[in-house]
Amino acid sequence: MSHRSRASKVRQHVHCESCYSRRCRARVEVSVSCSITSCRLHCGALFHLCKEEDHLLLCPNVRVPCLNAGYGCPVQMPRSSQAGHLKVCPASVVCCTMDWLRWPTDETHPHSNIALQEKVLKENDGQVKALDLAMALVDQSDLFSRLKMRPLYPELMDKEEEAEEEKKREEEKKEKIAVGGFVSDIPNNGANEDLVTSVSAENSSYANQAEETVQPNVSQKAVIDKDKYNLFEMMFSMERGACEVAQQNLNHPKQAGEKVGSDTNERPVMETNAAEDGEHCPQLDTSKTGHAPWQEGVLDRLREDLTPQEYNMYIVHHGRMLVSFGQIAACTPREKDFVYGSLEPIPVQTLRSFKIPDSYHYRQRAHLYDAAARAQSETRSVDTSDLGASEEDWFSDEATTTLLGYAEEEVMGHKISETKAIDGLYIDIGTQTHAFHSAPFKRKTTLAEVTVDKPVKLHLQLQAESVNSRHSRATCVFTFLCGHTFHRREFATHFRNVHSEIQTCLSGWFEQRCPLAYLGCTYSRRRFQPSTHDATVTYDQQLRSFNLRPTVVTSSGNDSQTAGGKDKLSSLPYEVLCHMATFLDSLSLSQLALVSRLMRQVCSSLLQDRGMVTLRWERKTESHGGAKWRAKPVWEFSRLFSSVDLWQMADAPPISAHLKVCPYYETRVHSEPVPLPSMSDKHKCSQERMSLVNLFKSNQ
Repeated sequence: MSHRSRASKVRQHVHCESCYSRRCRARVEVSVSCSITSCRLHCGALFHLCKEEDHLLLCPNVRVPCLNAGYGCPVQMPRSSQAGHLKVCPASVVCCTMDWLRWPTDETHPHSNIALQEKVLKENDGQVKALDLAMALVDQSDLFSRLKMRPLYPELMDKEEEAEEEKKREEEKKEKIAVGGFVSDIPNNGANEDLVTSVSAENSSYANQAEETVQPNVSQKAVIDKDKYNLFEMMFSMERGACEVAQQNLNHPKQAGEKVGSDTNERPVMETNAAEDGEHCPQLDTSKTGHAPWQEGVLDRLREDLTPQEYNMYIVHHGRMLVSFGQIAACTPREKDFVYGSLEPIPVQTLRSFKIPDSYHYRQRAHLYDAAARAQSETRSVDTSDLGASEEDWFSDEATTTLLGYAEEEVMGHKISETKAIDGLYIDIGTQTHAFHSAPFKRKTTLAEVTVDKPVKLHLQLQAESVNSRHSRATCVFTFLCGHTFHRREFATHFRNVHSEIQTCLSGWFEQRCPLAYLGCTYSRRRFQPSTHDATVTYDQQLRSFNLRPTVVTSSGNDSQTAGGKDKLSSLPYEVLCHMATFLDSLSLSQLALVSRLMRQVCSSLLQDRGMVTLRWERKTESHGGAKWRAKPVWEFSRLFSSVDLWQMADAPPISAHLKVCPYYETRVHSEPVPLPSMSDKHKCSQERMSLVNLFKSNQ
C-alpha cells in the first residue's frame, strides 16, 4: 500500500510483539508498549498502534486488485470478495480442447456421397446450409492451410530457391566444421627410428585413404570428429611400431642388449650406422614367429603360447585389427557374404541417405536370386503416347494426391513408394512421379495456396471420428481442434450443446438426409429444436461455430426504415437498448457490436459482466532495431449461443413422405411371376410336394 501510518517507521515494542489481547491494559511507555487502536476501515479488529501496517496486509476491507490482474482483469475489490469474484471474473477463461478425426474421401466406395457434395456446392455456390457439409468444408480449409507440399514432393520444389537454401546451409557447415591435418609426430628412439618411420609412412597412406572417405561424409553432416580420428590413427601407428620393435628385439636379443648398454653419447653415431646398414641388409622374415595381428597364423600361435584368459583379452583389444588384416571374419547379417577391406566411418542419417561402404566386397550372392524363376522380359523403347492417353490426363489433382500421400504415411506408417533396404547391397527403390499444373512449388507452399483459385470441392468425409491413442493431434494431421475460448461458467454449456448433442449426432440423428443422397439427392431435415422456443440450428463458416437462429415471421411491408434513414431499433433511447441487450446471448452480442457505432457502445457496456478478457501477444519493433513481444488485453464476447436444456422433435414431415416425391427414387413394378430357385421343369408336372430330404437325395 502507498499509504503508511506514522507508526510504521517505529520498531515494534517489546510488549507489543507478544501481545494479542483485545483488552490489553498495559501502560504506554517509550520502547516498551503503545496504545490499543481499532481498524480505521471498520473491520472490527483491535491491535496495538505499531501493528497497524501488518494488519493492513490481512484486513478484509482493504481494496486489492483481482487475483487475475496479470491476465487483464481491471477490477478492484475488498479482499473478502476475491473468492466470490473468481466465479464471474472476465479473465477466468477456458479454451475448448475437443478434437476429432476426419479422413479423406474414398472415391471407390459406392456410398461416398460424392455426387451429393458436388451438387450441393454447385447449387448453393459455396453457401452451404447443411450442418455436416458446412463443418466439413471448414475443417478442410483448416487442413489445407497446414499441409506442406515440400515433404511429399521434394523433387517439384523451385530449383533456384533450393539452390540458395543449399548454399546457405553449406556456408553454415563450413563455419562449424574445423578441418585439421593428421598427426605425424610419433615419439621414437635411436635404433627404432628407421622402423618407426617406415610404419608411419605406411599408416600415412592409410590415413590418406581414410581422409578421402571421411571428407565427403563430413560435408553431408558434421558427425565425425577428425581430431579424435587422427588421435586413434596415431595410437594405432604407435602400437604397430612398438610391436615391430618388440618382435625385432625378440629375434636379435644380442643387438638389443648392446644398444641398451651403450653410452648415450654414442647414440647418434649408432643410429646413423644402423640406418646405413638397414639399406643393405635383407628384411627379416617374421611372419611365422610373432604375435602381431597382421602376421599370418598369429591365432594358432596365440592358442599355444597364451592362457585362455590372455587369449580372450588379446582378441578384445586387437579384434579390430584382426578383422582389418583378415585374421578373423567380419560379423555380417549373413555369414561370409562380405569382408572388410578397410574401416571407414559412414554417417547414416536416414534410410535414403545410406551409402554402401567401399570396403564391402561382394561374394557369391547370385545363388539367392534364381534367374530361371524371373519373368521373361525384353528391352523396348516406349513412350507415354503408346498408352493411348492425352497429355492432359497425366496431370493429377493437387488436393486429392496430397491427401492420399499424407493418409498413406499416417495409416501405413510410411510414404508412398518408400525405399526399403534389404541389406547393404540390395535396396528396393520406390519411385512415384507426379505432374501438377501448379508446379514447381516454393519452399513454404501449402495446399491452401495451391487450391486458392480452384472451385470448392469437398475431399474429406462427412462423418467425423473420435481421436484414439494412435491418431492423436500431436502426430496426425487429420485431427481438428475446436479451439474456441469461453468463460469458465460457459464452458459446460458449450460442450454439452455443441459437442455432445449436435456434433456427435449429425450423421443421421440430429440432421437426417434422404437415403438416396449417394445418388445426388440434396434433401435433408433437422429433427430437433429447442423445447422452449421455435429456433433452428445453423453453422457459421466464418465464425466456425454453431448458432441458434430463432424463427421470425417477417412482415411484407417495408417498415424497417424511418424518414431519417435509420432503423427503428437505433431510434430507441440508449438506456432501453442497454436493457434489451441484456437478454441476448454472447454470440448475438458479438454480432450486434458489428452493426453500428451505437450498437458497439451498447454492447461494450456489458463487457464487464458478460464479456471476457484475454491476452493477445504482439511483436513490436523498437526504435533501435530490436523487437519485443508484448501482451495486450483484449475484450471480447464468446461464441456461446443460448443454453438449450431440452430438445424436442421438430414439426417436419418424415423421410418417407419425401421418398414419394424424390426424383431419385424409381420404383419398378413386376407384373409377371418370378420363379423361385427351387422350381424347375421337372417339378412343374409333379403334384406332390418334395421335402428338403428328397431334394438333397435327388441332387445326389
